[in-house]
Amino acid sequence: MPDRLASLAMYISPPPIAEATAVLWRFLSEALVRAGLPDVPSVLDEAVRYDEAWLRPELLLAQTCGYPYVKHLRGRVRLVATPVYDLAGCDGPYKCSFIIVARDSAVVTIEDLRGARAAINEPDSNSGVNLFRASIAPYARDGRFFSSVIETGGHRASIDAVTSGAADTAAIDCVSYGNTLRFDPERLSGVRILAETVKGPGLPLITRADACDDEVAVLRSALDEAIAAPELAQVRETLSLKGFVPLDDAAYEVLAELDRAAHRLGYPAIA
Repeated sequence: MPDRLASLAMYISPPPIAEATAVLWRFLSEALVRAGLPDVPSVLDEAVRYDEAWLRPELLLAQTCGYPYVKHLRGRVRLVATPVYDLAGCDGPYKCSFIIVARDSAVVTIEDLRGARAAINEPDSNSGVNLFRASIAPYARDGRFFSSVIETGGHRASIDAVTSGAADTAAIDCVSYGNTLRFDPERLSGVRILAETVKGPGLPLITRADACDDEVAVLRSALDEAIAAPELAQVRETLSLKGFVPLDDAAYEVLAELDRAAHRLGYPAIA
């Protein structure tokens, strides 16, 4: 096997989050080495794009999004665990998105957004598209609701689009929103939360499909160690991390059903 790959690049901003994630991985890598796993990287890979890591044959641990998981990764990776965050909008391993508008917007209901300009982070995002679409689909007519849609590439960029007036609304993952509120609150000063979407299971940690049961068990044990370790108290506080729950594939089916429901309503894409 090539050198193993570890990539935890889904939540890496603002900077304190990236720094705490790097410390968390150092702890996990040492725990995995103590457990006897070979070729464990001591640092996270920052060269491989986050979504390119998911299907690499040398993958040890990565984090994906629930919507790409149900669309593209089922049967091609193994679920390890789903983080539990202590942030508004989170309920155990489940979380919602916050639908935002400009702070001075006159919009008061979802239906008031008809004809508005929407921002999405990327088409395969659960938080920025799948959950958002579930809130909009009941109001769509002939597959349309918004006047235009722009793709920003990330939640922070979507917040900025609403603040600057380039878009009127966006759906922001509640963990990203909470991290921004704690460490970059000025970025949120120009927006307000209009509504919460339905909740779904959060971003799962995954490993390669051919990882054996023993290896998955070792990964889960290391994650549990990280939650219990006194020396990681500040890291957990920075990450708002409370624990890890081993959700199975069936738990993520709700996200696939949201996708199917939107199609049944004639609203297959944010438009």
